[in-house]
Amino acid sequence: MLPPVETDEQWDAVVPDETVMRPGVEALCARLGLADAPLTRFPDGSQPVYAVGDEHALKLFPGTAAQDGVAEGRVLSYLQGRLPVATPQVREFGPYENDWQFVLMSRLRGENLAHAWDRIPHAHRERLVAEIGETLAVLHSLDPGPLEDVLGPGDWGAFLDRRREGTVEQQHAHGLSAGWLEQIPEFLASVPLPRAPHRSLLHTEVMQQHFLVDPDGWRLTGLFDFEPAMIGDRAYDFVGVGLFVTRGDPQLLAQLAKAYGHTFEPTELLAYTLLHVYSNLSWYMRELHVPAEGTLPSLAEAWFATA
Repeated sequence: MLPPVETDEQWDAVVPDETVMRPGVEALCARLGLADAPLTRFPDGSQPVYAVGDEHALKLFPGTAAQDGVAEGRVLSYLQGRLPVATPQVREFGPYENDWQFVLMSRLRGENLAHAWDRIPHAHRERLVAEIGETLAVLHSLDPGPLEDVLGPGDWGAFLDRRREGTVEQQHAHGLSAGWLEQIPEFLASVPLPRAPHRSLLHTEVMQQHFLVDPDGWRLTGLFDFEPAMIGDRAYDFVGVGLFVTRGDPQLLAQLAKAYGHTFEPTELLAYTLLHVYSNLSWYMRELHVPAEGTLPSLAEAWFATA
């Protein structure tokens, strides 16, 4: 039995502890007809995920994140066969015991792009980012209407207002220095963002870590992790693109944008970086180049300009 997880304290006590998790996961696998398949927990991910033999992956969502499990099951089911790159095929998803949700899906093939990146020749990197741009173009062209009952935020303008109200506090909590914090309100006020954009289906965490590649020829083989998907302005997805895919390389971002078919203003993307649900500017500054000017507009150019 998997125990209830409705608080941070319960999460810390239950989710990392395999002596608690594994019996419940094994019981679920048996219910799904996979009792004899080897069970191996993946080391990464915000939710517990297990390889079930060679063909399946089982992702679990405790009560505190149950709606994310519903969203991932629905989004993956909707995306099946619609993108240029493979996404996990949903075998079954739904509720388990004590408000847990699960998604049983196919395992994708390939090596994690983030782990392989340093070994990939530049010409192959250019092709890979072009493939990512093409994939995002198709994702953003899909009608999100069938998913509106499970994906937020609904009113995009109201979402932006809520994010603006908490942005300085969020960045302060992550350790951003006063010199940067004091620039945020004026910068956000200076960047026009649409309150009612064309509604696109968003992955929201377009990172190297969520793509798989085939080392034999360096081609994309998979895209996964749709639990934080949203419906909103397509530019919001390019926060992860600039920070975690092209990583401040203007030539690679230009290549990706060309394949995508549109280029966004650097200040627009930095504004969405600050407003992103999981924004942590201090972390990004440790990972990427920070210009000597020390201003948010210069930071926008450093991270999101195209060659």
